Amino acid sequence: MRRPLAYITAPWGDNEFENTETAARYCRMLYEAGYSPVCPLLFLPLFLKDEVPLEHKDRIDIARDFLRRSHVLVVCGDTVDEAMKNDIAVAERLRITATTLEGLLTVKGQGREKGGSHEGN
Repeated sequence: MRRPLAYITAPWGDNEFENTETAARYCRMLYEAGYSPVCPLLFLPLFLKDEVPLEHKDRIDIARDFLRRSHVLVVCGDTVDEAMKNDIAVAERLRITATTLEGLLTVKGQGREKGGSHEGN
């Protein structure tokens, strides 16, 4: 079965460990919903240094390329920061559907019901 690519955008904070844990959780939820999650935060920092201007630019370009190839942009978290607004604008320009994680899971029949819990969390 071929899984559609789902690009994850979220309001990442300064805590690298927390970001990684959260990103992995989002990826798992999308995987269980039948998507191939794409989360550049999980792998680009492993080999690109943001403090090097060219590598910072390349990181942005590589992430945008993954977004262009994705079938859906999944907006995660409770707030929307500037980077997320940019992702949403790029998706809109490219006619890529943007939705929230909760919305996507609800449509897929995996959303949390009031008072219920989601298995695996």
